[in-house]
Amino acid sequence: MNHKTTVLLADDETLMRAGVRAILGAAPDIEVVAEAADGRETVDQALRHRPDVCLLDIRMPRLDGLGAAAELARVLPATAVVMLTTFSEDEYIAGALASGAAGFLLKSGDPRELIAGVRAVAEGGACLSPSVARRVISHLGGGQLGRGVAARARVAELTGREREVLGLVGAGLSNAEIAQRLFLVEGTVKAYVSAILARLGFKNRVQAAILAHEAGLVPAS
Repeated sequence: MNHKTTVLLADDETLMRAGVRAILGAAPDIEVVAEAADGRETVDQALRHRPDVCLLDIRMPRLDGLGAAAELARVLPATAVVMLTTFSEDEYIAGALASGAAGFLLKSGDPRELIAGVRAVAEGGACLSPSVARRVISHLGGGQLGRGVAARARVAELTGREREVLGLVGAGLSNAEIAQRLFLVEGTVKAYVSAILARLGFKNRVQAAILAHEAGLVPAS
């Protein structure tokens, strides 16, 4: 219970890094262990410190955040990547998801949203700023993953329990929360999620969550 979630913070603006560090410093269970000012330094620092979570700006010199996220997914798959940016254009959101990011948060969001997002991805969940989530589900989801009938046909290959777990992933629940809801051991839920991602060919839970919404699997409450 004394374990702290370790975070690497990458942003080319020193003042922005200081502000985010101060926000995360208010959470007793989160510790910023390293900082980076560009994408290449981000990968180097991540390999050195092996943090639980990397918070990446999108626009950085040498290697941008999307490139760094893709590299981190390859060399440190156990580290969750969250894009933290001022930019919410669809191409950036799509690029973040394609690079394997577990979340996309806006710098203009509530500080509590940032802390909650770090905690969520550290526990195997996903996080999206509310405005981003609406756009992903209504626009990106329709374009990239198919909607309605196509989505339901895609999840038909899953077992009943897997579809149930997928629906709760779509609701934004962590593995621990899903385990509690379904009266399962957390390790069993983790195995279900891994199997679902592998069968559907997804890189992360955000992509699975989009499909869950499109297929109508997300519970009402």
